[in-house]
Amino acid sequence: MKVEAELTIADAARATGVSVHTLRYWERAGLIDGVDRAASGHRRYTEQDVAWIQVLLRLRATGMPIRQIRRYAELVRAGEGNEAKRLGLLEEHRAAVEAELAEVRTHLEFINQKIDLYKEMLG
Repeated sequence: MKVEAELTIADAARATGVSVHTLRYWERAGLIDGVDRAASGHRRYTEQDVAWIQVLLRLRATGMPIRQIRRYAELVRAGEGNEAKRLGLLEEHRAAVEAELAEVRTHLEFINQKIDLYKEMLG
């Protein structure tokens, strides 16, 4: 049987690139749940906890609001039977991300046109 290594909060922060402060905040905000504690009371993060933090990082990086991530986390913690709700939440977020990408592409095209104009003027 494989024994999972446990990480301190500082180790988990280093492993994920998230600050200790952020990890504590996410726990208080209900995004991270059930982090084990050592007899001393210090948090002990497992590989599964680190994997969940990476999920949170991706959701935040794509602009998902904390409130929506909290809802998703609640659904995941509730277990099987709510997959349709999780799917709906993620599809809604995907639509928002795709709309943002379209807007950024429009801005990028403008910048490319300006670059082409200046190159033409200078070339």
